[in-house]
Amino acid sequence: MSSIDHLFSKNQQWADKIREQDPDFFEQLSKQQSPEYLWIGCSDSRVPANQLLGLAPGEVFVHRNIANQVVHTDLNCLSVMQYAIEVLKVKHVIVCGHYGCGGVIASMDDEPRGLIDNWLRHLKDVYRFHKDKVDAVTDQNKKFNLMCELNVIEQVANVANSSIVKKAWSNGQELTVHGFVYNLKDGILKDMEVSVDGK
Repeated sequence: MSSIDHLFSKNQQWADKIREQDPDFFEQLSKQQSPEYLWIGCSDSRVPANQLLGLAPGEVFVHRNIANQVVHTDLNCLSVMQYAIEVLKVKHVIVCGHYGCGGVIASMDDEPRGLIDNWLRHLKDVYRFHKDKVDAVTDQNKKFNLMCELNVIEQVANVANSSIVKKAWSNGQELTVHGFVYNLKDGILKDMEVSVDGK
């Protein structure tokens, strides 16, 4: 069995560094959770929400899945959304995809991959909705990038049309849904300019 002892060592170093900078950090963090942001992102290990936003632990409530999907039958995602919106009272829901997303790329061919094919079906629907626009792009990388962007736009619409968000807006709750795409090559977020606040 391979050892993971180095992870505990790295954790200790990280905790020590945080305590050096702010001796009360963990004590304060353990007392409450009041993030302003819910991040719905891809499971890709290269897209860490807190770090790329430059925010500390406790500032972002996070849900991640393959290709940052918001599916109306996914009780995991919906439960996270409900808790973040109704209990934590987040003010912003961010759907963030990223260029070079393996889930998006895999959805654009007909290769069988097993169980994940059921999840990728939702991405194939995004392609179906925008087939003419996507097919007009001849460069394969640009086509993948466009699909990553279109997927974020569709998932923002899914969040905004969820019963959870509609209820929050009908109750007058301050809540805005945003769509971003992260560029792995330079670390920069692109605002898809599809923010919606229910007004």
